[in-house]
Parts: sequence; C-alpha cells; structure tokens
Amino acid sequence: MLAASGTPALAAGADEGSIAVSTVDSPAMAAPSGPVSVVLSPQDKTLLDKIEQELNRQSTFQARIRQVDSTGKTETGTVWMRRPGRMRLAYDAPSPLLLVAADGKVVFRDNQLDQTTVIPIDRTPLGLLLREHISLSGDVTVTDFIRDSGLVQVTLVRTSAPGDGSLTLVFREKPLALVAWSVTDAQARQTRVTLSDIRSGLTLADSLFVLPQQPD
Repeated sequence: MLAASGTPALAAGADEGSIAVSTVDSPAMAAPSGPVSVVLSPQDKTLLDKIEQELNRQSTFQARIRQVDSTGKTETGTVWMRRPGRMRLAYDAPSPLLLVAADGKVVFRDNQLDQTTVIPIDRTPLGLLLREHISLSGDVTVTDFIRDSGLVQVTLVRTSAPGDGSLTLVFREKPLALVAWSVTDAQARQTRVTLSDIRSGLTLADSLFVLPQQPD
C-alpha cells in the first residue's frame, strides 16, 4: 500500500508463509549528497541486473495479497498491476479500503470513513514499481541489498527525493520472482505486502483501474 527504518533483513515467516523483516547493519558508501548507496559485490551486481530485467519483463500481473500495516493490522485481498502507472488493490470484505493507481496519481478510498486520499504517483515509493521502464540506478538509488535463505531483498529510494519514502522488493532467488514488497512512507510508516497465487502476462481490463470518486 502507500506506506523500515534501519536496514531490513529477511527470513521466511512462520505465519501463513509471510516474510518477516528485521534490522541489521549493511555496508554502504555515502554519496556527496543525497541517499546512501549500498556497496555491491560483483555477484550482487549481476543479480541486481537480473532483477531489473525480471521487473521489466512483467508488464502485468494479478496476485492474492496479505498486507500488514504499521499498526499490525492485517488485510487480505487481490492486486492487479499493469505498467505503466496502473495498479488496483481491492481488499476482501468487510474491509472498506480500496487503492487505485492511474492517471499519474494514487487514490486511497476508505468507504467506512468516507475519506479519499490522493497522492501524485511520483511522490509515492510505490510509483517506482509502476514505471514504464524500471531502472535500479540513476534516478533510483539502491540503499540495501540482502541475500538470505533463498530470498533477495532490494531497498530503493528516488535519488532526488529520498525523504518521500522507500520501496523494498523481496524476490525468491530460484526461480527469480517477486514475492513481497514493503513501502515506508515519508512519515516512516511501513506497510508490508506478501504475494501468493501470482499470475503474470494477463490482459487486464481498463475498468479495473477506474479511479474512485475524488474530492473537488
């Protein structure tokens, strides 16, 4: 969703196959200004290139999700993604929540509270996953890279605006596949999403990405 302080490490969680996140130190180098870039071994650089290729290979996918927000509240639902710029997170009843990304914005709707939040897509960490071409260098800085127990965790920020928050992508290494992500927003609130029943290469209708009604 729209929401890892420190440097997260990863391990397979015991709760319904979820992925646990903890904190460890990781070697990194400071740039003259801007975010801190992690130091990568040649092997890690090769794997990072493969991850970038895998992200760009998949322009659409659908999956079931299990989401844990910064308060520990758990939601389940379905996510649809169609790059560039489109995503829908529909939560299972009785949840009143809906998130839709399209038209350069992310709209979060809480029907129970009758509240709608609108954020420009290029101001949310989630937007990094929805680009037409996903690059893990240049205007994106890799601030953490960890391999552990067959999983790979990559943490990203916008090079020019690290204060907007970070996106951490978790991949199963063999075969290489995205299995989870976490978003830390500008207020340091973290939301973790674990994927299951992933299906890629689907044709997804435009109607999935119609934005909820927004305030005037």
